[in-house]
Amino acid sequence: MAVPKKKTSKSKRNSRKAHWKHKAALEAQKALSLGKSVLTKRSNSFVYPEDEEEDDEE
Repeated sequence: MAVPKKKTSKSKRNSRKAHWKHKAALEAQKALSLGKSVLTKRSNSFVYPEDEEEDDEE
């Protein structure tokens, strides 16, 4: 026979939600940092093409 599950406490629910939000905040911070480093061309994980087009135009 089906038995209803016990209710999860508010503290456990809030703890899980806080953990999920903290993980999302860390990922957002990493993405912003990577974006800034790419824009300033200081990232070590990307290869930037040489600016050959500018030399040809002059």
